[in-house]
Amino acid sequence: MSRALLIVDVQNDFTEGGALGVDGGAAVARDVTAFLAERAGDYALVVASRDWHLPMSDNGGHFATGSPPDFVNTWPVHCVSGTPGAEYHPDLDVSGVHVHVKKGQGVPAYSMFEGITDSGSGLAAVLTEQGITDVDVVGIATDYCVRASALDALGTGVAVRVLTPLVAGVAAESSQAALVEMKDAGIELVDSI
Repeated sequence: MSRALLIVDVQNDFTEGGALGVDGGAAVARDVTAFLAERAGDYALVVASRDWHLPMSDNGGHFATGSPPDFVNTWPVHCVSGTPGAEYHPDLDVSGVHVHVKKGQGVPAYSMFEGITDSGSGLAAVLTEQGITDVDVVGIATDYCVRASALDALGTGVAVRVLTPLVAGVAAESSQAALVEMKDAGIELVDSI
């Protein structure tokens, strides 16, 4: 078994005070850092993703322009490349991250599998090249990008766990629904780490 840790979108704009801040986002940054400090040896590969939207663009209709966002398909402007909101939260220590993925560059993208690495590869190819058989997923937001990333990971044929103490969601109801959906799809939910 070769396991990877996938850290989804622990960015300033998705934590408290950000354009789309979720309650508990900063705690996820701190807790993932503490978890990695203790458990880095459990992982052959650590991957972190960021929304990295294009400036001066609606990013394929992802950003609401001319009308209020519906918070389903359209969103306020967030995580624009080169802005502080797109950066990793300062409490997330990325010194142990092996691969960085940027997603949503001109198009809507929720799953880190829709992004590309700094070297231009897709994440599925990276996992295959590294011989990864199992992944643990943590990050923000449970009901959107964590959900999409975990389901896409499962679709690549690896075993998937979501470490629930290390995720935060937009809303309680949609986060619970996402957890049920992931479990029903065959993803293991790990409630204690």
